[in-house]
Amino acid sequence: MLQLSRRLLSSIVGAGEARLTAILQKTFPAAEKIVVHDTSNGCGSMYQVIVETSEFKGLSKVQQHKAVTAALKEEIKEMHGLTIETKVARS
Repeated sequence: MLQLSRRLLSSIVGAGEARLTAILQKTFPAAEKIVVHDTSNGCGSMYQVIVETSEFKGLSKVQQHKAVTAALKEEIKEMHGLTIETKVARS
């Protein structure tokens, strides 16, 4: 039973990561790197997001993070925590 629960939870968590990734890919179509990782030990309530895109060129780190936060606004309402890492991609 525990094995089945872990597999079920794993697929749900994977779906959460996939959903966030899809939103970020749509928001930042020129991104060279988008990584979403569930950091809540399978709970799906905390994520680490890494976005590297040339679309951040000329933006401060705070503005970059605000852009990511705005993209995930609705999803953040359901989260306990979010770590954001951004980088300007070299074009």
